[in-house]
Amino acid sequence: MSTYVMSDIHGMYDLFLNILGQIGLKDNDTLYIMGDVLDKGPNPIKTLLKIMNMPNVVCLAGNHEYMAIKCLEYCTKELGEVDFFDDEVFENIMLWMENGGETTLQEFRDLSKDTKNEIIEYIKDCDVFKRLSVGGKKFILVHAGLGKFSPNKQPESCSLHELIWEKPDYDVKYFDDIYLVTGHTPTCLMKDEPSAGRIIKKNNHIAIDCGAFILGGRLAAICLDNGEEYYADNHK
Repeated sequence: MSTYVMSDIHGMYDLFLNILGQIGLKDNDTLYIMGDVLDKGPNPIKTLLKIMNMPNVVCLAGNHEYMAIKCLEYCTKELGEVDFFDDEVFENIMLWMENGGETTLQEFRDLSKDTKNEIIEYIKDCDVFKRLSVGGKKFILVHAGLGKFSPNKQPESCSLHELIWEKPDYDVKYFDDIYLVTGHTPTCLMKDEPSAGRIIKKNNHIAIDCGAFILGGRLAAICLDNGEEYYADNHK
């Protein structure tokens, strides 16, 4: 029985299948996906539907799921039921489109109404962080970080924005006995880090978003039991 973690697939379905093939996920294994399955890449909904049909996969929500959920419900309504001149509706749609929501919308609108509703309910049920104990070690999984961190501030006290938008300070050890596992910030863009482009482990941080959607980036996963890393490169 093993525990794996992945993040920020961003619709890169082929890379996701590549990682699954490398892992060889067994029925008694668990894979945690820490948000941002959606947007940017070509097959976000196809990827999410695959995840929804895998009983040993637990999906957390990232900022892209929260941007999407504010807009996807509009797509299940009749045209006359949506006021596109409402400032909040317009701003939500614009923010989502500016952040790569078009590919999600393209796939979503071709689905049956029942499948659309299933996806919406699945996203709404996703947690935003998870505490784990694996092999005697403690982990906190969260999409972005623990914004405005202080030693006495636990994830339960963080705002949604702090959990899904604000990246951690990797130069500061937050906990002595807990590893903070995060996505959201592509390591391939951390040019000052010796392990840029790979999973970064420092100060009890484990940063696993390696830029799957970025040309030359990769999708990454890690086994929390033994630290083994898995990569699928984006050459396109």
